[in-house]
Amino acid sequence: MQKPIDLGAAYQAQLAEKSDRLTTLLTPFAAPALAVFPSPPEHYRMRAEFRVWHDGDDLYYVMFNPETKEKYRVDQFAAANVLINQLMQGVLDFIRDKPQLRRKLFQVDFLTTTTNEALISLLYHRQLDDEWKAHAEHLRDHLQQFATVDLIGRARKQKEVLHRDYVVEKLTIHERPYQFEHIENSFTQPNAAVNTHMIEWACDVAKDAQGDLLELYCGNGNFSLPLASQFRHVLGTEISRTSVNSAKKNIAMNGIENVRIERLSAEECSAAIKGEALPSRLQDIDLTSYDFTTVLVDPPRAGLDEMTVAMVAEFPAIIYVSCNPETLAENLKELTKTHDIQHAALFDQFPFTHHIEAGVYLTRKA
Repeated sequence: MQKPIDLGAAYQAQLAEKSDRLTTLLTPFAAPALAVFPSPPEHYRMRAEFRVWHDGDDLYYVMFNPETKEKYRVDQFAAANVLINQLMQGVLDFIRDKPQLRRKLFQVDFLTTTTNEALISLLYHRQLDDEWKAHAEHLRDHLQQFATVDLIGRARKQKEVLHRDYVVEKLTIHERPYQFEHIENSFTQPNAAVNTHMIEWACDVAKDAQGDLLELYCGNGNFSLPLASQFRHVLGTEISRTSVNSAKKNIAMNGIENVRIERLSAEECSAAIKGEALPSRLQDIDLTSYDFTTVLVDPPRAGLDEMTVAMVAEFPAIIYVSCNPETLAENLKELTKTHDIQHAALFDQFPFTHHIEAGVYLTRKA
């Protein structure tokens, strides 16, 4: 009889390996000991997507091995939260014998919250008609037994929204509740528990900050809104129009008055900080009215470009959140010429994968 896997021990072993790897990457920069923020070992993901496999009368989900590209059947997905696992079977059980919903369905995406809201996207290799909408409404009604559910149907150049294309997540940061609109197909942090740790860590390291905060790659305001209580003003920039619109809704929904978020690339922001003109749509922003003492960056995997690194190095304090510690280390080669690392952290957003989310807080050298 095969001995069952000790999930807790396996998780601690992989977390220790990640901690050693990140420590090794940060050692050349005299980083202090890591603060390590673990994840629940299972049921931690708030979103997931699955291909749908048609096998005669049967219908089931599949995923693909990233190394061999071989498909494998998925009836339950331990990484996803309990709600997604319930909805996975709820969707297939309902549509299995309904050709109006089943025909040419090739993918199902789930986006959920910690407060029992769910958005399910059904992707098709055909156009969707009124008959599909009528049956999709019945599916939506059927799924209300699990959560507050909304549906989206997608086909080539077609998007049919049944009620809403977003969910509202509620996170408690240092005992204060915040609401965040999460829109289908826009970036959101997938691990709500670890995301909460990340935000609280950023608030903690900046607890003595004064003046104003500039944030690059701010998304929907995930960091901006909770940090607003610690700064006079916050100016967030983001290139995605969808995320910017969502961030503005989140500012209003939370009743926060000292945050402004605008659509601006990191390169445009760097140029404006250096004195070049802002785009015409943002001429009402007076950058000279801000007293930026801290900058927060959460860049894509490629890290910061050379121009942005130079701009960031002008700030007294830097909060750098990274989804790729290798490019973080590359940027630190320059940033540690002018700054010292005061705090370093590992956030295990993706248990049992090689991915590491890291954070460092730097202050200008004396």
